[in-house]
Amino acid sequence: MSRGWKEEAENQQAAEESNSPPRRTDVLRDIEDVGIGLFWATNKKGELSYLSTQALDSLGDGGESLIGQQLSSVFTEASIEAGEYSGRSIKLRMKANGKIDHQIVEINLNEAGRDDPSKHYWWRITARPKMDRVGGLIGYRGVATDITSEFRHQQSIAKQSQYDELTGLANRRRIGHKLSTMLNSFKTSGRSCALLMLDLDRFKQVNDTLGHPAGDELLKQVAQRLQALIKDRGEVGRMGGDEFQILLPDMDDRNELGELSRRIIQMLSQPYSINGRRAQIGTSVGIAIAPYDGVDVDEIHAAADLALYAAKESGKGAFRFYTADLKDDASRGVRIEEGLRDALHRGELTLNYQPLVDPKSDTVKSFEALMRWQHPDEGPISPSLFIPIAEQTDLIIKLGDWALRQACMDAARWPGDARVAVNVSAKQFMSSDFRKSVASALAASELPPARLELEITESVFVGDVEHVDKTFASLKRLGVRMAMDDFGTGYSSLGYLKRAPFDKIKIDQSFVHGCTEGGDTNPAIITAIVSLAKSLEMETVAEGVEAMDELKLVKDRGADFVQGYIYSRPLTHEQVLERLENGNLVFRPNGPPRYRADRMTVFRKIGLIHEDHYYDVMLRNLSKTGARIEGLAGVPQGEEVVLDLGGGQLVVSKVIHSEDGTQGVEFEVPLVSDGYNGLVTRNRISPYVLAEAGMPLAALGSGAYPMEKLLLGAMSVPKFTQLELS
Repeated sequence: MSRGWKEEAENQQAAEESNSPPRRTDVLRDIEDVGIGLFWATNKKGELSYLSTQALDSLGDGGESLIGQQLSSVFTEASIEAGEYSGRSIKLRMKANGKIDHQIVEINLNEAGRDDPSKHYWWRITARPKMDRVGGLIGYRGVATDITSEFRHQQSIAKQSQYDELTGLANRRRIGHKLSTMLNSFKTSGRSCALLMLDLDRFKQVNDTLGHPAGDELLKQVAQRLQALIKDRGEVGRMGGDEFQILLPDMDDRNELGELSRRIIQMLSQPYSINGRRAQIGTSVGIAIAPYDGVDVDEIHAAADLALYAAKESGKGAFRFYTADLKDDASRGVRIEEGLRDALHRGELTLNYQPLVDPKSDTVKSFEALMRWQHPDEGPISPSLFIPIAEQTDLIIKLGDWALRQACMDAARWPGDARVAVNVSAKQFMSSDFRKSVASALAASELPPARLELEITESVFVGDVEHVDKTFASLKRLGVRMAMDDFGTGYSSLGYLKRAPFDKIKIDQSFVHGCTEGGDTNPAIITAIVSLAKSLEMETVAEGVEAMDELKLVKDRGADFVQGYIYSRPLTHEQVLERLENGNLVFRPNGPPRYRADRMTVFRKIGLIHEDHYYDVMLRNLSKTGARIEGLAGVPQGEEVVLDLGGGQLVVSKVIHSEDGTQGVEFEVPLVSDGYNGLVTRNRISPYVLAEAGMPLAALGSGAYPMEKLLLGAMSVPKFTQLELS
């Protein structure tokens, strides 16, 4: 009876409670208990002052340590695509006493110096500021939902869609999106961005020789090297195949970009170990910079692609900056390739011969065969233009075979025992018929094999190692001599010298030019190469010697032979034959006493700015440190002027010589290499600056930029007299 009465009373009480309105605190507690919401609060200082029990439980150990910390340091804005945030930050919202709605934040409970992924949590938070009666902030009151599991899952999906599965680098989609976002935001802030586009040289050979799994492993190692070099300066992406791109925000100094490109080329050219086997590749780099070379994604991509194409044409293992002239160069390259296919049949190709001289006696010992092309319409075309084009196709094998036969025929007519050296491309060397071609050329000309020297670059060692070794052995049995060309550039390895039966090492001219300048390290490199060659019983040739001080240095350092303008420019076969028949084997050195920076002969119209006037002048020659111009009279020595070299390139200069309408100027900041045979300024005037002055925002075009449009308000009397340009 008593139990029934008690149960009835309890049921009645429960019924009354179910019919009465619930208390607010009970509702909030019930919501939190079922995991619908977590609660937090701050004080007026912006410090986290409260985390509900469920909120603490969701964070595991360490959640209580967050109490008292600034909310802006506890909660870090996050998005599924890591690193890409939008909207105003929590700190800015709180500063303005603003609302926080459905913001995804990350909470990192790791101790300093440690990073345990399991201690990263993600919440979606909503909060409102609580004010007192006079409008003062009491603090924020907020609710949160723990979305850690969902976030990690979505982040994994996002990563798969934005990152290359093989290398872990950003993929084409991510790089494209990031470049687009970057360019759009940088337009308002006036910032720059560089895009480096590169692909791997000879990767296909490795893939075909060692197999696709080895090719995949090589791509992984390339990615690791690029990431180690770039670090946090930018983002590296793989576009697919052997193509990579690098985004570098806030970089427009072409000297820095050139140095970085050289390091990329050098690093990627070092040997790789793949499943116990050795592989070696190279790379070429094309560089475009926004907003100078383009202001949108398509323009920058096209510019970088053209620069990469030009780099590959100029020789593998090279970089090239984009210039507006490259569009014309690309179409000319197509014409050159078409003409080159018929050049042999039309008899347009000839060989010239440059002497290799013993510097102790000034006596010629051998000649290097150099190909020349006289085009019927375009005149003489430089080998630096048509040889790289031929190397992109099998044309180089046909040209190489012709040069080999012709050089042997010419040398067989020379009296005496002077040797002839012939350059061999990697494609020609690796062809299955190369040994037969050499034997056939010797037999047809009846030239003694010991008088033929094959100049081979280190790039032949990339690919089928067994085939390379067999070819070297068969050539050695023929009795021909072999020289390693351009030693010290790109892919140098002492292992090559040990494996291959070289008789000679050619020291690349890049180590010779400027070797007498103070502080230059090239003399030590020359000494090391000569010492190495002597210990291996090999001869050495110093290439590109042009000045007397360079000659003295390489002679003192022990070089066996010297090749360069200091002794002779390349001679025709008739000139060589005449000298040898007359017994005139001595070439006396003749050149400037000291090396000076390379000065290129040019002939183009540029601008000169002085005070508030713009003048037209003719550029006659150009070096890294100065130039010679014509077209102005009355220009005093010591005057400061600005040269407008075109494409936004303004160079602060000082007149150091002035006579009869001709001035020599010295640059305040030296020019830098464009990666080929040209010179460019380190920096350019930004299109953003020109846009502020009233010009449309656009990439910088070729030719002298019409800077005079910015000077229409000039009222002063011009100090210089403009002469008629011829």
